[in-house]
Amino acid sequence: MCLKDGLTRQRLNKRLRKAQLGNLGDVEPVGEGVFEMREHFGPGWRMYYVQRGATLIVVLGGGDKSTQQADIRRAIALAKSLED
Repeated sequence: MCLKDGLTRQRLNKRLRKAQLGNLGDVEPVGEGVFEMREHFGPGWRMYYVQRGATLIVVLGGGDKSTQQADIRRAIALAKSLED
C-alpha cells in the first residue's frame, strides 16, 4: 500500500502493531486461507494476510472497499505463490 495521507498510514500501522501483539481485531476469512483485517474509517480500509505456523503472519496487501474484490484476488494469488 502506498499511502500519501499520514494519518491513515499511522492508523493502519497502529493496527499492524496491535496484530503483532496478538490482537487481530475485526477479521474475516475471504477464501483459500486468506484473511481480511477491516478498519472502519475513511473509505473502509482492508489489509489481507495469511498465517503460517503459530506466529508468522504475512501481509499480502490491502486497499479500501472500492478495490476490495481485486485486492482479494491479488492476495489469494500471492498466498498461492508463497506455497510454491
